[in-house]
Amino acid sequence: MRQLIAGNWKMNGLQERAAAIAAPLRRGADGLGCDLLVCPPATLITTVAHILAGSEVAVGGQDCHARGEGAHTGDISAAMLRDAGARYVILGHSERRADHGESDEMVRAKTVAATAAGLTPIVCVGETEAQRLAGEQNAVVGGQLAGSLPEGFVGVVAYEPVWAIGTGRTPTEEDVAAMHGFIRGRLVALLGEGGAGLRILYGGSVKPSNAAALLGLPEVGGALVGGASLQAEDFLGIARAARA
Repeated sequence: MRQLIAGNWKMNGLQERAAAIAAPLRRGADGLGCDLLVCPPATLITTVAHILAGSEVAVGGQDCHARGEGAHTGDISAAMLRDAGARYVILGHSERRADHGESDEMVRAKTVAATAAGLTPIVCVGETEAQRLAGEQNAVVGGQLAGSLPEGFVGVVAYEPVWAIGTGRTPTEEDVAAMHGFIRGRLVALLGEGGAGLRILYGGSVKPSNAAALLGLPEVGGALVGGASLQAEDFLGIARAARA
């Protein structure tokens, strides 16, 4: 399966900047040996989807509500994301879990809603620095997988060492390989044969300079890219490092 390079723009970008990032991606995506995805803020999804229409670059959202509609001021449903042009949605990102108190149960409900709306969910798991220092990383990540993934899950999992996001710090290659191997084992245990073929993205200060090494590790099925996805050439540089 081709690796997936997904860009999470987070809370960044207005219309002009979105166009400045998306247009070079449209031109540069041809011939890449990976799948490319950008997840802009909800206000920019339609704009970016229009620019990238007919290209090799998919568009996704950064979150959705578990309900399809209703009295949920400020929220956005999976169907709304799909209607705006999204094909994927990031769920359970560490910033959502920390800033908005999202539990595994909430992430699971959102995952069910996203799948029902025709979106591919990218479910994020990962440990804090304190949890890793305490040797609890496998227990934490294993618990998040068990609690966040619904029965029969079909989508993507993203591993984020929370302490490496936006800090410029990255775990050792051995640490990344060990965690991805652990996640694969848990996916197979939870989902059976279906867990063997799911892509597991690595997300934690991925940049052009370290992308080839990280993407070359066993069980790394792509990358979830933060800051580097806001610069088209950096993002394409990461994509060029992907394994076919």
